[in-house]
Amino acid sequence: MNPTPDIEIIREKCSGEGLVLDDRQLQLLEHYALLLQRANKTLNLVSRKEQSSLLIRHVFHSLLIGLFHPFQPGEKVLDIGTGGGLPGIPLAIAFPETKFLLVDATGKKIAACQNMIKTIGLTNVLAKKIRAEELKGMVFNTILSRQVAPLPILCSYAEKLLTPEGSLICLKGGDLEEEVREAKSAANKNNGFPAEVTLLPIDRFDECFANKYIVLVSGKIAENPPDTKKAP
Repeated sequence: MNPTPDIEIIREKCSGEGLVLDDRQLQLLEHYALLLQRANKTLNLVSRKEQSSLLIRHVFHSLLIGLFHPFQPGEKVLDIGTGGGLPGIPLAIAFPETKFLLVDATGKKIAACQNMIKTIGLTNVLAKKIRAEELKGMVFNTILSRQVAPLPILCSYAEKLLTPEGSLICLKGGDLEEEVREAKSAANKNNGFPAEVTLLPIDRFDECFANKYIVLVSGKIAENPPDTKKAP
């Protein structure tokens, strides 16, 4: 099967940013997008009005995290409120040596994730029906979230589940000034987390990402922060 134009866009743009995806990974991304689209006919996993651009609007959107955060072998990653597996499944395909745990409180969504993971044949990702606040005795290097909850709530989860050097990485859109302000004002109550919030605009990758950001949240001030927009 010949690659679709959208998957070629993903190949080119990821490669241009240093994330090289081989043919098998690109095929898995296409396969996942097809499974997600099929599951979405009966489950509310992604917006149905955007299905024609699902590979770009959802799969590529998730992969953008990997352009700014190079996931490492053995790194433990938690995806909170994963829904249909976003951003966790695309990133698990792109970084096969990183360990991903996908959680969501909705059983039908997790069942769909589990089915897609099994069908694709991924071995570095698990999906579990559980709320983030119910996770006990687990620590992660990185926590992910895609348009799930306000930043102060996500920070309250992350403070309890991250390693001291860990980061919270969110995909968010719109005016984030108030969320950032509230998250920072709560830092004293959360053992100083977050210490730093950085907004990375992603509209240069596609016009559909206008006014959308990758939000990097850390518990300590970065010594060499990326060339990005500091949150107010």
